[in-house]
Amino acid sequence: MKVLLIGDIIGKPGRKAVASVLPELRKQHGIDLVIGNGENASGGIGITPPMAEELIRSGIDVITSGNHIWKHREIIPYLDSDLPLLRPLNYPPNVPGRGYLMKNQVMVVNLLGRVFMGEMDCPFQAIDRLLDEIDPKPKIAVIDFHAEATSEKGALGLYLDGRVSAIVGTHTHVGTIDTKILPKGTAFVSDIGMVGPKDSVIGDDAESIITKFLTQMPWRLSVGKGRVTFNSVLVEIEEDGKAASIIRIDRELSP
Repeated sequence: MKVLLIGDIIGKPGRKAVASVLPELRKQHGIDLVIGNGENASGGIGITPPMAEELIRSGIDVITSGNHIWKHREIIPYLDSDLPLLRPLNYPPNVPGRGYLMKNQVMVVNLLGRVFMGEMDCPFQAIDRLLDEIDPKPKIAVIDFHAEATSEKGALGLYLDGRVSAIVGTHTHVGTIDTKILPKGTAFVSDIGMVGPKDSVIGDDAESIITKFLTQMPWRLSVGKGRVTFNSVLVEIEEDGKAASIIRIDRELSP
């Protein structure tokens, strides 16, 4: 099983890059499943139903999210529909949507970190409960851990080592170089990165961000322009659920 995981997709530039790059990657690498984080797909923050459907048409099989999932209220009814869109598992009980789903015999899970992210249910305990309660237990499980702190991501990776096939980080929009197979067979990377404007501040227009830092005044932010970076990781998983390899696949596209 080959699973491609795509970093945070930023606005229109990110969506266009996915549509341009993904079909070629699927064909070149024989990819079985594509998971993409879409919580910044609509104007750089949140996701709307048309944007989610656009990403699916571009070849993404499961869309994960994070702390911006509630930004556009029109997405909320779709969280309980057949749309393969996840909100983090560790939101409080009875909120709309689901934190995991099965796709192509793979359990895809979305978790949200707590360090610098706000008061959430514990992601460690939330995934423990899911893994204990789900029956039948899938052999292959892949987690998008949307979190700020590298330490929290690394700790959860080691905590789940050998119990899930892969745990990858999103949210910072900055790809890390620590792709590896953990000692008990789980693929790991602290952060995939993003699909968005390269000459920006984590996808946003640089001038607007710099002005905000200089003045400390409210400032309207917009998605950056120019060259686009496409960050992803490809995980190959054996039949027993252990990861055989994880590699970065990065591309750069002209505007």
